[in-house]
Amino acid sequence: MMKKRIVIKLSGSVFGETANKKSLMKYAKMLKSIGRKMQIVVVAGGGYIARYYINLARELGVDEASLDELGIEVSRLNAQLFVYALGDAAYPHIPTNLHEIVVALETGKIVVAGGLHPGQSTNATSAQIDEKINANTFINATDVVGIYNADPNKYKNAKLFRSIGIRELQNMIVHESTMAGAYDLMDIVALKVIERSKLTTRVVKSDPSVIKRAAYGHNVGTIIIT
Repeated sequence: MMKKRIVIKLSGSVFGETANKKSLMKYAKMLKSIGRKMQIVVVAGGGYIARYYINLARELGVDEASLDELGIEVSRLNAQLFVYALGDAAYPHIPTNLHEIVVALETGKIVVAGGLHPGQSTNATSAQIDEKINANTFINATDVVGIYNADPNKYKNAKLFRSIGIRELQNMIVHESTMAGAYDLMDIVALKVIERSKLTTRVVKSDPSVIKRAAYGHNVGTIIIT
């Protein structure tokens, strides 16, 4: 019987300024535990480091397409770092396209990827991977508890949605920036992929215990209704 497949997008903050061996190993331990029962693809975000490089390169006059490629390279470095944390539980190479991800899954190892395509956030990449491998769940682990009606870091009265319809969410983010490094919780490309294949998607806090609960189907964070 084929194992349940899940795609987990890890916030770039996992690999940011506060990252250390202890914090990375907590995530690795959690994923190795889940990996005994499920096939996992992890997508590493670029986070602060990617934004730093992108902003610096933008000041140098670099075009947006090249800035996207720069962000992808940083996300792949984050992915490689996480492969080292997972050790033998991980597929040792970072896939650069969807076909390589499908092949890597055949090994039964945890597959870790970064970005794949310029102009596409790692959220959209994660959704597309979910679609390609026919995964059961896409878990988007972020810096906040779930999806709010306003930025909870700026507005204390922001309301957390336990569930939200795909169209309502699309309307909320339709005016967000598409510049390299500017992607937030979700972007319109990710939502279009989620919508067309009716992907089971949950946005949760990037915390090992919360991600584990989401993987096992508990009602945490925000579920996107398609």
